[in-house]
Formats: sequence, structure tokens, C-alpha cells
Amino acid sequence: MVMSADRDGVFDVLLRLARRGLGGSAGSGDQFVSWIHAIDFVRAIDFIIDHDSIDGPINISSPSPLPNRDFMRVLREAAGVSFGLSSNRLFLELGAISLRTETELILKSRRVIPGTLQKMGFEFDFPEWPSAAHDLVRLQSMSTGTGRPVLQPLR
Repeated sequence: MVMSADRDGVFDVLLRLARRGLGGSAGSGDQFVSWIHAIDFVRAIDFIIDHDSIDGPINISSPSPLPNRDFMRVLREAAGVSFGLSSNRLFLELGAISLRTETELILKSRRVIPGTLQKMGFEFDFPEWPSAAHDLVRLQSMSTGTGRPVLQPLR
């Protein structure tokens, strides 16, 4: 999942759920979440374009996937929310209908590692979820009112 502070993006949806007290673990919470900060995503695409020697499939994700329970706990901490109700499968099914998505996207474990990018020397600005989550909350708070955050990369 590419995490950006854009309105109605995946991060925005997750942050709204967390702020409403619904940011607990989904299902067992054991399933891994692979994610990447939008700034690193764009930088990775540029890196791939600039390196003609890269061949084959390329995973574009942070090098630090983590279990859903930890992912959501860190998101709540970044948002200043002290608790989040966990969701069982039935509750997730109802939520998925309202969000027009599938529960499989929430409950299936995805532990993706960007091996090729790392082997080629790509360096992430946001390799860990805590720094990415805090940055995304900051960017969203700087939104211009159009739903478009003011992006300020670290480099």
C-alpha cells in the first residue's frame, strides 16, 4: 500500500478510522502489512528508471513490513489516539461493503521485501513505519484545503 496524505487515499481512510476509535487490529492482527511512503515510492520509480541494469520483477515497498496490530498501534500513536477497537471478520465485512473494498485486502498477510532495490543500493527516507506515520500525519495536517497535502521530501 502506498501511504500518502491525499484525501480518500488508504492512509486517510485508516487515519479516519483510528481517530474515530476504530483503529485496532483487524482480525487476528497477525497478518503482515507491506507499505511504502509516497515519497519513497516516487523516489523508487525514479531510481528504477535511472538504473537500466535492473531486470525482472521489483517489489516497491518499505523494507519493514509489520503485523497489522503493530501497524495500527503505531498509526494511533502518530495520530495521538490512545485506543482502537479491534474488528472481527463480520465487522470487517460490513465495513468493507461501506468502503467498497474486500476484506481479503485487510485480512490476507503480505510480507513484501524490496530485495532488488536494496541490492541495487536504494536508500529509503522512511524505512520504518513510525517515522512514516508521523510524517504522514504531519503532511495531512498541512493540507491546503484541496485535499492535497503540501509534500516536503527530506532530500
